Parts: sequence; structure tokens; C-alpha cells
Amino acid sequence: MTELQKNYIAGQWVAGQDAVENRNPSDLSDLVGTYAQASADQLDAALDAAAKAQAEWAGYGLERKQAVLMAIGTEMMQRAEELGTLLSREEGKPLAEGRGEVYRAGQFFTYYAHEILRQIGENADSVRPGVEVDVRREPVGTVAVISPWNFPTATASWKIAPALAYGNAVIWKPANITPASAVALTEIIARQDIPAGLFNLVMGAGRDIGQRLVESPRVDAISFTGSVPVGRGIASAAVGNFTRVQMEMGSKNALAVMDDANLDLAVSLALGGAFGGTGQKCTASSRLVVHAGIHDAFVEKLIAGAEAMKVGHALAEGTQMGPVVSQQQLDENLAYVELGRSEGAELACGGLRLERETEGYYMSPGVFLNTRNDMRINREEMFAPLTSVIRVDSYDEALATVNDTNFGLTAGIVTQSLARATHFRRNVRTGVVTVNLPTAGTDYHVPFGGRGDSSFGPREQGVHARDFYTVVKTAYIAAGEPA
Repeated sequence: MTELQKNYIAGQWVAGQDAVENRNPSDLSDLVGTYAQASADQLDAALDAAAKAQAEWAGYGLERKQAVLMAIGTEMMQRAEELGTLLSREEGKPLAEGRGEVYRAGQFFTYYAHEILRQIGENADSVRPGVEVDVRREPVGTVAVISPWNFPTATASWKIAPALAYGNAVIWKPANITPASAVALTEIIARQDIPAGLFNLVMGAGRDIGQRLVESPRVDAISFTGSVPVGRGIASAAVGNFTRVQMEMGSKNALAVMDDANLDLAVSLALGGAFGGTGQKCTASSRLVVHAGIHDAFVEKLIAGAEAMKVGHALAEGTQMGPVVSQQQLDENLAYVELGRSEGAELACGGLRLERETEGYYMSPGVFLNTRNDMRINREEMFAPLTSVIRVDSYDEALATVNDTNFGLTAGIVTQSLARATHFRRNVRTGVVTVNLPTAGTDYHVPFGGRGDSSFGPREQGVHARDFYTVVKTAYIAAGEPA
């Protein structure tokens, strides 16, 4: 029996009403751990503690708060190998990606540690004589953070770090399928100089603990990353309390490959964008919109590259693509393979369940050819190591195809034409645009978010995060005449 990993509530590690097992998707015989599931009463206790602790935290000096975030980020970066191994073991991404994710998560904390000292307000003269105006930002209060399983450390960190930096308390409900990374991060945060109850880890199913959390009138803001249906449900629950929401949801990102593109570069970007993280990224290149002039040569190299990818245990040397995260995800992926075929798409390679030395959720990277943009495989987010090639005859058709979606997170273009690149980035309807770069991969010091069904609410990351984690107060001061 493994030791029970507990929730962290009001400054204490506590068992829950029951527990769930967490197994390695690369090797189902490997039990990562057993994790407590919080009760409704424990969630209520966390909310009580958060409100009290937030008032105390807001009164901490700037350098004292900065030291906390610096310590968290520094430890994460120093332990990237260890914690990245744990992340890859429970989520399935190759070790290099797991290690990189933890290091980047640490950078979020160190970045926002410095932002603590950059919280400078504004002042102005009133239109009324003798009156001055002071505009400042204050903490929103208690923030509910609901994070996904595909980036269990990074996505949570880019929410938690600014929440703390701007003076808020946090109730964190991580995805139930990747609790080990959540406990590891919480252990680091719990050792810091913070009030008891400022940060709470509340593990449990979304339909139970998650629902109760988003419905609570004691939550002042909700930051969520996940699916569109769940996001809509959260928004509906939040509006009853006028709780502010920030949501990153689905995507159907396109990489447009023009006839003047560097062929090898285009193929490399497509392979990395489509199959990195086993395709389980909101920024994955799931639509490859390819100009007819380069289509056949591109497809030939793309298929060869996909077939050459080494699929294996996340921790094995040389693995380029690990397993998908769960049996449910694998079943959904294979169902999309059959759907694509039924729609008339040609499965040129991959899309198959694989057997390896250890029992896991392995699947070969798949490429669909001869697809249309109105097919469901090109309309719905699959979250799978599957990508579709859509052939177009012109730049104008490529841009129209890229924009023909309910989503709008990221889009990229591969071209050597400055005119095309400039026109594309100015006219594509996404929140993030890349030129001669993969659709996946963003920086932490600039805003991230999308349009349409991809995002709702203020942007994440960079200084723009303050628009969500703070409220603006405008003060008018009439000091009078000096005596």
C-alpha cells in the first residue's frame, strides 16, 4: 500500500472522504500513488480559511511577498529533473517535455515575484479644482483555480503565481487524473512564509467538489482551463453570483503551409505541433492547411516523419511521443479515427492502438489526407495525436479555411513572403499567431488567450493577468488649502 497523499486545507494536510488511485499511463502496473478526495465540509473550511488569510496576505510587505514567490520558483527550477520525472510518470509526456514544463512553471513564479514590485498605480488631477485622483489596483479576493491534466504544473502555475502576486488567496482544484504533480507543487508552496489558509489544495471530482466550488458565493474569481462544455457550465454557475471568470477552453488550430515555404521547416513544425505532448495540447496543430503547389511533397515527408516517430514509455531514452493519458482518452481518439474514415478522409498512417513492453495507452501518430474543413474531424477538438491535411489552391483560400472555425486560439503560417506573413497575422482571427514557428509554444511575459469558443474573459500571463486578479479603485482627494 502506498501512503495516502492528502489535501492541504487551512494550513494542514488532511485526509478526505475517500481516495483514488493514480497509475502511470506508460505502465499500468506502476501505481504512482493514492490521493484523498475532499468532502464538501472540507471545501467549506478551505473557503473560510482563505477569506481570513487573504486579508493578512494583502497586508504583507512587498518584499516579503516577493521572497515567497521567488522561493517557490527557484525550488521548482532546481528540482525540474525530479518533478519533471514525476509529471511524465503520471501524465505520459516524454521526460524532456516534463522537465521543461516544471522549469517553465518555476519561471512563472519568478516572473510574478518581480511583478509584485511593479504594481504602480496612476494619479491625475480632477476636472474639479483642488481635487486629485488616485487610481490603484487591489486584490479581487479568493480565487478558484481549476486546472487541466495535460499541463498539470505549468497551467496551474500561470494561474496561481499571479493570483498570489496580486494579493489573493487560492483554492486549487487540479484535474483528478494528475494529482501527483499537484501535491508536489503544494508541498513547495506550503513551506513558505504565508498565512495558513492562503493556499488550499482541494482534490476531487469536477462534478462534486468542482461544481460546489464554482457555485460558491464566497469565490470572487474563477480561472479555468478545460473543455468548452465544462466552461459553459462554470460560466452559468458563476453568473448567479456575479463571479468573474477567466476561461481557456477548446481549439482547432491550423498551420497554413504556403507554396513558397521551406519544406523541411514546414514538416518539422507540423510534426512537432501535431504530435508534441501526444497531441494533447490546446495549441496543437490539428489542421494542416497546405497549398496545392507544395502539397504532395509536404505530405510525403509528413507521413515519413510521423511513421518514424518513436512511441514509447515516457521515461525511456529516445521516446518522442508517449502514451495518451487514459483509457477513456484512448477510446475517444480511436473513435475519431473511425469517424474520419466514415466521413471519407484517408488515414495515410497511424491512428492505431500500439502494444509495447509495458501495458499502457499507446497510439501511433495519425495523418488524415483528402479532408474537407466541414468534416467533424476538422471542426471538433480531438485532443489526440491526429492531424488532418486540407488542400487549398491559394493564399486567400488558406486564410479563409484557417478562419472557418468556432475556435480561435492559435494559428500559424509557413512562408518566405513578408507580404503574406504580414497579411496573415493581421487578418487571422486568433488570439495567438505564429510565423515560421509551431502553433504550440508561448512565452510567459506576454498575454495568452484566444477568441470564439477558445477563450472567455481577460487574458492570462504577463502583466495582462492583473486585469483578472485585481479590481480597480478610484479615489478622489480634496486636501484643502495649507494653513
